[in-house]
Amino acid sequence: MADINLDTLLEHGGGRFDTVVLAARRARQINAYFNQLGEGIGAFVPPQVHSLSSRPLTIALEEIVEKKVIPSKFEDDE
Repeated sequence: MADINLDTLLEHGGGRFDTVVLAARRARQINAYFNQLGEGIGAFVPPQVHSLSSRPLTIALEEIVEKKVIPSKFEDDE
């Protein structure tokens, strides 16, 4: 099982909602990467951490804890 500290996860993810959105998006990217392996496309970024888990969401959470994936804030151009 992954050693993910919830407080550290929320701190690095930018809050509860932002962390959930960031982890879900990254998990979809990781899943797409694993699905396109062998096709030679290379359109998705591979996992940025070495994980014992094969689940994309767990890998995404580990990436957030290790600051390999960070949230970005977009401001309105008003």
